[in-house]
Amino acid sequence: MIQSVVCQRPPIVLRSRDAERLGQLAEAAAQRHPATADFLAGEVARAAVTPDGEPLPGIVCMDSELTFRDESTGKEKQVTLVYPPDADVEAGRISVLTPIGAALIGLSVGQSITFETPSGERRSLTVLSVSEPN
Repeated sequence: MIQSVVCQRPPIVLRSRDAERLGQLAEAAAQRHPATADFLAGEVARAAVTPDGEPLPGIVCMDSELTFRDESTGKEKQVTLVYPPDADVEAGRISVLTPIGAALIGLSVGQSITFETPSGERRSLTVLSVSEPN
């Protein structure tokens, strides 16, 4: 099961349409990917939800391009956060229905989150930069 470490769960923000769609995605994926779907559902449930038209500069939204650092390796990665059908790891397009994607959604620049992967590995990610989707 993917678990967030309680002291490492920063506040997150989602647009209304993303919160609704991500909740539906988590529910639909519960049978195939129970741990990740449960983690994503928990993130959606705890998020502050804002109106769709409100700008969210510096916050990881769907289709945002972002750079994050994996604190266990020190490596930085630049990715675009997408829905599962648009995922292409080699092109840097990661699905929100992965442990890393679910952890990043809603974070803002400078925030870090620590979580446990389905294999029991503890990961900590820090958002370094975010470009809003076009």
